[in-house]
Amino acid sequence: MSMLASVRARLISSHLAKATCLRSHSGTSFALSSRASALYHKPARSDAFKKLGAEDMAYFKKVLPAETILATAAAGGTSDAVELEGFNADWLNKYRGNSQVVLRPKTTQQVAEIMRYCNSQRIAVVPQGGNTGLVGGSVPVYDEVILSLRNMNKVRGYDEVSGILVCDAGCVLEELDGYVAEKGHMMPLDLGAKGSCHIGGNVATNAGGIRLLRYGSLHGSVLGLEVVLPDGTVLDNLSTLRKDNTGYDLKQLFIGSEGTLGIITGVSVVTPRRPAAVNVAVLGVSSYKAVQKAFALARQRCGEILSAYEFWDANCMGAVLEHQDLRNPLSSDYPFYVLVETSGSNKDHDDEKLGSLLEELMEQGVVEDGALAMDDSQIVRMWTMREGIPESLSKTGATYKYDVSIPIPVLYDIVGDITQRLEKEGLYTPGDASSRPVKIVCGYGHIGDGNLHLNVVAEKFEDRVTGIFEPYVYEWVASHRGSISAEHGVGLMKRDYLQYSKSPAMVAYMKRIKNLFDPNTILNPYKVL
Repeated sequence: MSMLASVRARLISSHLAKATCLRSHSGTSFALSSRASALYHKPARSDAFKKLGAEDMAYFKKVLPAETILATAAAGGTSDAVELEGFNADWLNKYRGNSQVVLRPKTTQQVAEIMRYCNSQRIAVVPQGGNTGLVGGSVPVYDEVILSLRNMNKVRGYDEVSGILVCDAGCVLEELDGYVAEKGHMMPLDLGAKGSCHIGGNVATNAGGIRLLRYGSLHGSVLGLEVVLPDGTVLDNLSTLRKDNTGYDLKQLFIGSEGTLGIITGVSVVTPRRPAAVNVAVLGVSSYKAVQKAFALARQRCGEILSAYEFWDANCMGAVLEHQDLRNPLSSDYPFYVLVETSGSNKDHDDEKLGSLLEELMEQGVVEDGALAMDDSQIVRMWTMREGIPESLSKTGATYKYDVSIPIPVLYDIVGDITQRLEKEGLYTPGDASSRPVKIVCGYGHIGDGNLHLNVVAEKFEDRVTGIFEPYVYEWVASHRGSISAEHGVGLMKRDYLQYSKSPAMVAYMKRIKNLFDPNTILNPYKVL
């Protein structure tokens, strides 16, 4: 009997129920919560931006086919306002604009012509991909024109030897992963919103996700970009070269720029080999200190095959079990849960390493209990449990989400601090979701890269709740030399708090870069800076 088989015999059998179809797997979003009202600081509309007129619509109709334009009667069109609802509101229904026009070009040239015209007329434009962002970066603030990349969804080329993929920016991440899977490869990132998010939006926000521990960030995976600048200039840098040391690497400016410097229309990205062997285990631990110790041992014992190490607390698990068709894979409830994934090319080798790790964790008392996936379907269901946390929390109430980077030793401390602040103000009673405005305070995330998702679920978005943790959360993060945005971006939500992560000199240079590319500030205005 192998080491892993021996450990399997000692762990309880997984009895996860069949999972419901989440957004991450189905590509469809759930109903917007009526509790989520738009409560946030909204900068004044800039008088520098033109309001659309009949002549502007006439130009758009010359550039684009009629079926690719959505326009309400107020903009001289025939579309119902309901048709534009999904473009105007963000995923949480917290941020909402009032755009009357959505343009859906099919080619880079069409994007260039639209931007050239809008720049000349001072018409503000918001580029939009799958609209899965959580910081208000992908929706208009006022009446900006929405330029959707959904129709730009073609694979332009794929090299099976190098694993380099070239595609349109509007390709859905999960569909790209399925495409390269047929070639024995995988996308270098994986997100809970993979069924809806676009690769262009992933690059524009420098999305992280659960594979960053193994494959790094998009700054290393992206080889080239095709970008349309605000004045209509097309920067064609769709390089497929792994090595190009000729001056400034301009593509890096657009990775993480959140659509404020240019519109990404094409992406060249390296796709790693798909692992032949994958193992997943869910573990129950009694403290965050044990979560850290288990991670240290996992890195030491598994080495190069450790591909994911995720954790979540009991409150997250409670929300998942309430709102998903799932059961706890462990025999008891625990303060913290850990998901460990290994992936490699040799099953026997990987089984031996993971088995040795689990054996040691149990013998040392670091892990209280565990369940090991026995087949692919159980692997999917275990990941569904972790990826179902955001949806489950949103179904519970209006969810305040804070995506922060914090040194691992103090990563979870902020959850306790926020809990105490809310309790002190009489807004929250742990374990009682009915008698106070705040229902849940919880944390989960990617401990391997120091990324915590702090979530506070309330009956509704309101100032008295928001005031407890804004700007306190950002001050707390800054005091621990962390980042106020680990992977979601700045958008509108964190624009006023950028100084907590960037020095005045850095912000000043960011503004100079913005002015260089977009002197008329028409591209995704009111965001980031």
